[in-house]
Amino acid sequence: MSYEVAAQIILIGSLIGMGAILFRKIPILVKLPKVSPRKKKGKEPRFFQRGLEKIKKIGPLRSFSFEIFLQKILSKIRILSLKTDNKTFNWLQKLREKAKKNKSKENDNYWEKLKKSTKK
Repeated sequence: MSYEVAAQIILIGSLIGMGAILFRKIPILVKLPKVSPRKKKGKEPRFFQRGLEKIKKIGPLRSFSFEIFLQKILSKIRILSLKTDNKTFNWLQKLREKAKKNKSKENDNYWEKLKKSTKK
């Protein structure tokens, strides 16, 4: 019980401390500029972007569109998922049919078992 009280006191104390620090720092945070001074306006394109621009200048890749490429990939993924869904549906259907057959076989043997048990 004393551990719980100590933990609650520490929790409340730490919350009050965080509140005091936050209360002190809010005016300073309000005075900060919205745009960071480190950011340069005339920033050069990143390495990856420069590489893509060079690749696009090559002959057959001039008309290459990433959107169309993405559409093709997503459509192939969709087709693959539909095929796997259809295959699993067929497997499930076969399993259900087998279970039905096994259940009907068990019911057919019921009367034979009953006859054998009465003969004894």
